[in-house]
Amino acid sequence: MPEDLTVDLELGRLTVTREAVAEIVAETALGCYGVVGLTAGSRVKRVFRREGIEVEGPAQGLRIELHVVVEHGLNLAEVAATVRSQVAYEVERLTGFHVAAVEVVIQRVRES
Repeated sequence: MPEDLTVDLELGRLTVTREAVAEIVAETALGCYGVVGLTAGSRVKRVFRREGIEVEGPAQGLRIELHVVVEHGLNLAEVAATVRSQVAYEVERLTGFHVAAVEVVIQRVRES
């Protein structure tokens, strides 16, 4: 199991589990226009309870990968760019951790 994310603060220490970060990623991605779901993807790796989300790296440079299902008929590049920027913004805003990369994998396209 991956270790928790910890940063030293002025008056103590902040520890956040990777699963908590994955929950932030999931809620943010599902709120983005065009995203209709998350999927586990095709890789054989350990993923969090929220299927299809991996949170790797230290708190000073998180690398996030998520697999999404997008509504048919939308510009896939625009949806991915929106998800990428929103996920990075929300994780940094809510945790104070730096997000080095967000990789969005569009696993499927679905009719709404």
